[in-house]
Amino acid sequence: MNKEEQVLAAFRDLFNKRSWLNKTRMESALKGHKPSEVHCIEYIGTHTDANVTRLADSLYMTRGAISKITQKLLHKGLIESYRKPENQKEIYFRLTEEGQDVWSIHDELHREFRDRDRPVFEHVTDEQYEGMLRFMAQYSRHLDEEIKHQGLARKGGAEAEGEDV
Repeated sequence: MNKEEQVLAAFRDLFNKRSWLNKTRMESALKGHKPSEVHCIEYIGTHTDANVTRLADSLYMTRGAISKITQKLLHKGLIESYRKPENQKEIYFRLTEEGQDVWSIHDELHREFRDRDRPVFEHVTDEQYEGMLRFMAQYSRHLDEEIKHQGLARKGGAEAEGEDV
C-alpha cells in the first residue's frame, strides 16, 4: 500500500472507529431521533435563517430528503417554520424548546467525546496541526472541484452566499 492509500485507509479507519465507539452512547442519549434529524437540528441551532436549500447544501443531501426530515421534525415539535415579512415565499426553520434540548444533549455528547480524546490531542504540536489542517483544506478544495466537474455542484447554497463551506 502506498502512502496515499495508507492515508485514505487511516482516515476511513478513524472515522469508522469513532462512529462505532460513539454510536451506543449517541443512540442511548438521543433515543427516537435519527442521525440525519440530529444533524438538521444541529445546523438549525447554529445558523440563523436555516432553510431547506442551506440544510441540503450543508449536509450533502437532496432538498427532497431534507424536506422529509424537516416535516418529521415539525411533526415532533422540535423545529418550527417561519417566514420573513420581506420574503413571504421562503420558509425558514428555528428550534423549539424541545429542539434546543435535543441540540444540548448532542452538544454535550460531543464535549464528552472530545474530553475522552483530549489525551491524544494534547501531544499534537502547532506545527503538526497546521500541516494536517493545510492538507485537509487542500483535499477539500480538490473534492469541491471534483464535485463541480461531475456536475454535482451545489446551487444557491453556502458557496453562493460566501459562507464557509
